[in-house]
Amino acid sequence: MKRKLSNQFLGNFLVIFLLTILATVLAFVLLSFASGLISDSLAKNRYPASAIIKEDYKQIDASAVVENGGGVQVVDKEYRVVYSSGLNTIGKDKLSTEEFTTFLAESKSKPYHYEILYQPEGEFWLIVTFPTSIRLDFSLVYNKKASSNDFMRAGWAMATVVLIYLLILALFTFIYSRITAAGITVPLQKLCDGTRLLREGDYSTRVDLCLKNEFAELQNTFNDMATRIEHEISLRKKSEEDRRRLILDISHDLKNPMSSIQGYVELLMTKSDMTEQEHSEHLEIILNNSKRANRLLTELFELSQMDSPEFSLKPVRTDLCEYLRQICGELVPQLERAGFGYEFDIPEESAFALLDTDRFGRIIQNLMGNAVRYNPQETTVTVSLTAQNHQAVIDFSDDGIGIPAHLAQDIFKPFVRADDSRNSKTGGSGLGLSIAKKIAEAHGGDLTLRYDGNKGSTFRITIPTI
Repeated sequence: MKRKLSNQFLGNFLVIFLLTILATVLAFVLLSFASGLISDSLAKNRYPASAIIKEDYKQIDASAVVENGGGVQVVDKEYRVVYSSGLNTIGKDKLSTEEFTTFLAESKSKPYHYEILYQPEGEFWLIVTFPTSIRLDFSLVYNKKASSNDFMRAGWAMATVVLIYLLILALFTFIYSRITAAGITVPLQKLCDGTRLLREGDYSTRVDLCLKNEFAELQNTFNDMATRIEHEISLRKKSEEDRRRLILDISHDLKNPMSSIQGYVELLMTKSDMTEQEHSEHLEIILNNSKRANRLLTELFELSQMDSPEFSLKPVRTDLCEYLRQICGELVPQLERAGFGYEFDIPEESAFALLDTDRFGRIIQNLMGNAVRYNPQETTVTVSLTAQNHQAVIDFSDDGIGIPAHLAQDIFKPFVRADDSRNSKTGGSGLGLSIAKKIAEAHGGDLTLRYDGNKGSTFRITIPTI
């Protein structure tokens, strides 16, 4: 059976309770022992009244008492102070009977030690006074000659006081144990509740203990762990959704050309009276769909290669300006056939970078292919290059139809296309921008879309220079 932490605290404090009682008893014993050790060294014990009293007070030698900070007074039978030397706490030359009686009764309550002796031959009282250093007035006296009723009353009174003391001490111990236990069990319970919710799948749970001790560090660790788990679960769900979408997109994009190929092949096999022209047209459709399926599979293979640990570039030191002019020059015929305008802003001075020229060229080719594929005639394509602070920036812009806002954040994901209908006439696989971005990242740079909601679009390629 589990033992509650609060009960363990109570047990521990009960031990402390017993130890407190023992410590109290030992304290009185030690105080009594210490008092006995120092009693002989105290001035009041070294110079008692009995040591200096004489039958004739005029013969009393009070010098030793006075030298040790004390005082000596002699009061005769008429309560007159007939002799005084050193410390004098009486303050009068003559006392009344009531005043002298009061002085004798209250002498133990004053911060002085008084020793008073009566000399019957000389008929006077000798008073020796010393300042009290520390005084603890506690003593246990027992006299068997006392009345049994008085003894019983005194015994019950003492027992009641001790019992009340023990009950108060026990109550304080219990309250303190509960308060101390609550300071630990309450935060632990909150952490347990948070852990249980986390185990049950509520990854948004957080713990707020409102503390600034070690539990606060445990709270922060728990919350950081929950945040990380929530983030990981979110990424896993998103990855799973992307994987399912990728499979659906691959299936969809392969199903159309393969179905078309199958249908036309069956048609060619079953229709014997087909004209030569129809035969050629069907074969052309089969060829185009075969090319489309092959291109999709090739780009899928290339994309998976880039995610492989074995993927690597073959970079060489390249003049980026000259290289970009060459790539743009090769694309001019494609732009002119599509009825596009073009502007190139490439500086004359050299800017060198480490490029895998074959793969890096794919970035420009894919961007150009998308621009031609999705934009109308008379669209103008602009390519510019700037290099500064050890970084080259290539902006590939067009003033065409632009990219819809709902696709701007996901445009670099596989199979995301501006053509939502996935029209086969565009010929796009939806993998070109994903491949282009991975190539840019492999070169230590990036490919981003600068979306501002206006007409057209601008893709920015960044790459470090050397």
